Amino acid sequence: MASKKLDPFLADYETAPLTDDEIKRIRPAKDVFAELGIPMPKGRPRIEQPKRQVTLRLDQAVIEHFKRGGKGWQTRLNDTLAAAIKDK
Repeated sequence: MASKKLDPFLADYETAPLTDDEIKRIRPAKDVFAELGIPMPKGRPRIEQPKRQVTLRLDQAVIEHFKRGGKGWQTRLNDTLAAAIKDK
């Protein structure tokens, strides 16, 4: 089966190298935001209890069950585990 991934080295209008003129016109984001009169974003806000990344071994059937639901399967798995301990 052929890979469906796009070749990251193929240039298109979005990924073509910058021209010399474009390089000369590059400005810091803070200057552009100031010119537009909007505050500079400060990144993702901190949350009180951030999730932690772990390595976990699960039965193949468990993984397949949650993946059948499509995108967001890890969140659904987390929600199921959270509900299980909440009931205790």
